[in-house]
Amino acid sequence: MKIIIAGAGIGGLTAAMCLKRAGFDVSVYEAVSELRPLGVGINIQAGAVRILSSLGLEPELAATGIETRELRYANRHGQTIWADPRGRFAGLPWPQFSIHRGELQMILLHGAERMLGRDAIRFGRRIAGFEQKGASVVARFVDRDGMATETVEADVLVGADGIHSAVRARFHPDEGPPKWQSILMWRGVTVGKPFLGGNTMVQAGHHTQKFVCYPISRTHAERGEALINWICDLHMGDGAMLPREDWNRPGKLADFLPRFEGWKFDWLDVPAVIRGAHAIFEFPMVDRDPLPAWSHGRVTLLGDAAHPMYPIGSNGASQAILDGEAITQELSLGSDPEAALKRYEQRRLPPTARIVDSNRRKGIDVMLDIVEQRAPQGFTSLDAVLPPGELEQIVADYKRLASQDRETLLKLAAQT
Repeated sequence: MKIIIAGAGIGGLTAAMCLKRAGFDVSVYEAVSELRPLGVGINIQAGAVRILSSLGLEPELAATGIETRELRYANRHGQTIWADPRGRFAGLPWPQFSIHRGELQMILLHGAERMLGRDAIRFGRRIAGFEQKGASVVARFVDRDGMATETVEADVLVGADGIHSAVRARFHPDEGPPKWQSILMWRGVTVGKPFLGGNTMVQAGHHTQKFVCYPISRTHAERGEALINWICDLHMGDGAMLPREDWNRPGKLADFLPRFEGWKFDWLDVPAVIRGAHAIFEFPMVDRDPLPAWSHGRVTLLGDAAHPMYPIGSNGASQAILDGEAITQELSLGSDPEAALKRYEQRRLPPTARIVDSNRRKGIDVMLDIVEQRAPQGFTSLDAVLPPGELEQIVADYKRLASQDRETLLKLAAQT
């Protein structure tokens, strides 16, 4: 079976490797002329690392990123609300990694080149259209100037071409722009001192003003430093105009730093970290409404093309990786691609739609808002503000929703 994947992002490359390992003939077509290690930090949950580890990539991930020990939630005064061990520190068979997104992209690319061969990954080819003809799909690709490059026939087409997916738009031409709840993110990377043990991820503040930070570089850690990935979220007010998403849009300190000037914790000087970044990027927090279907005949969607979601709970990339495993398993069950793609959709669309919906309602971050509402000046006893039973329920519900709960992951370990 010949499979075309449009998009060489995290989801597309993971799917390509999973499919190739299962014996499929896979080709990947990417719009940009060259993949470069761009971006800032990203977290890969243990359940997704399980898949990357099975592809032989864990040693490279461990040599590049930070094995996350703990996820800590705090209020805007730096007081801990909840601290949760992650990955192997939680007794799971796999780690969680915090890593530079560009470094992860290159690890996936080099892994895919080794498995598929360099000629199977074609750059400078944006999907411009496709047609289904009987038992095949014919896809047309163009270069950055819109000039035709080639036409390819295959048994299956997977649209892994991101939040502005051309494959998705073909089936939903009137969908419009992504959805925005008026929250802007400013992101940067700063070299600083290790904090909270040197391998902790922190989310501090509340829904309308939040600071996220975590170290992402093993090389810096070995020098006694921390390469700190940080994100500042601010609600811009109802009715604010949605700016175009562009990961290269420069951000201005004056637009957000004043709101964080007082965030000097005993474990981190937040304004100093922000000022220490060599570059700052501005990006709106956006998603799309869940679709009624992903699969149409021999064409389906994967990753952000299928289920773009707000970056709450570190789920975007991890869910794309889970998609790659799922589509491979379903296509491996039989010779009917259309039935397999429908099973893949039925398996993955409902849980990802629930995550999209939950993240719009703040997801696990709801604990931050509860504490802010009940104790805006801080607390002397967390139990008096957010009783343990209420907190544990919030955490357990979200973990189950995202398939990150211990029971689900240990079942997967037993099946591996």
